[in-house]
Amino acid sequence: VQLQASGGGLVQAGESLTLSCADSGRSFRTYAMGWFRQSPGQDREFVAALNYKGERAYYADAAKGRFTISRGNAKNSVYLQMNSLKPEDTAVYYCAASPGWTDGLEYYARTQNEYDHWGQGTQVTVSS
Repeated sequence: VQLQASGGGLVQAGESLTLSCADSGRSFRTYAMGWFRQSPGQDREFVAALNYKGERAYYADAAKGRFTISRGNAKNSVYLQMNSLKPEDTAVYYCAASPGWTDGLEYYARTQNEYDHWGQGTQVTVSS
């Protein structure tokens, strides 16, 4: 698994942005995927996750109702559609791959240690 995130940029509050994360490896379909973000001076935090079948999605409270995670296995990609962006969404966004959350539990889907492959990050800046 080799992840490459893209799609970040500078937008105004209320606008939308879609992040993409492509895997150049051959195991993408078997991996659960997650998006995390890190703001300056803050710890990296969970944003959203999706199991390998694309059946179960989990979101941080800050993302619920505004962000949507999806995957296109044919394209070895995972996406994060972000609507109604706010200045507090400004961060570097990272995609990550997990061979499978421990016991398939939601708690572990939100845990960074469950992910063993990380992309390089893409900057999202939301101006007010």
